[in-house]
Amino acid sequence: MRDHTQWIIIILSAIANCASAHTIFQEVYVNGVDQGHINGIRVPSYDGSITDVTSNDLICNGGINPYVQPVSDVIISVPAGASVTTEWHHTLAGADPSDSADPIDASHKGPIMTYLAKVPNATQTDVTGLQWFKIYEDGLTVSSQQWAVDRLITNKGKVTFTIPSCIAPGQYLMRHEIIALHAASSYPGAQFYMECAQLQITGGGSTSPATVSFPGAYKGTDPGITINIYQTLANYTIPGPSVFSC
Repeated sequence: MRDHTQWIIIILSAIANCASAHTIFQEVYVNGVDQGHINGIRVPSYDGSITDVTSNDLICNGGINPYVQPVSDVIISVPAGASVTTEWHHTLAGADPSDSADPIDASHKGPIMTYLAKVPNATQTDVTGLQWFKIYEDGLTVSSQQWAVDRLITNKGKVTFTIPSCIAPGQYLMRHEIIALHAASSYPGAQFYMECAQLQITGGGSTSPATVSFPGAYKGTDPGITINIYQTLANYTIPGPSVFSC
């Protein structure tokens, strides 16, 4: 009974945090070099989540979370094979050591993913109908029950991954995403946080990865989207396709 009561307290605490513990992807580093605060990223003025996997807002946010105006017209140059680091914070003001929910509230456990979509122009306003491939994912370490979001918090909002060396050069949108699962025991409950960065990938090769669409890549019934995380999990299936590798 005591264990059951403890889980109820944890769940109620998580629900209480839902309204204020949001986050925004707002900084890109290329091979360790900071590209500037909100430069080249379509950041919203509100740090809220998307919960409807059938909404076009799942693509690059916006919609119910209006973009900061004017939207950045910067296109970030990234060599194929480069290391990219992203940085998240609770608000657009950036890092705030006095904010207990910065970069995101610790209750918002879940996976982190990155996708790319090749586009004619990385500053184009229309993002519907794009074809995306996943280049990075981090979920649950079963042995420690530690989530990607736990590691994000330890790293002060930063996540690092590699741009595939074999993809074609050109302009891309990079969709970087957190799925917070603290209220995901029923659908809609999972909270999706994502922004899109505007990239010019140089070098590279000619490989064309298999792609998925947003919306469409996720379903509300996916086991990685509707899940009770308030238990010891023997596994966790990250939503979406497999990670592309050269």
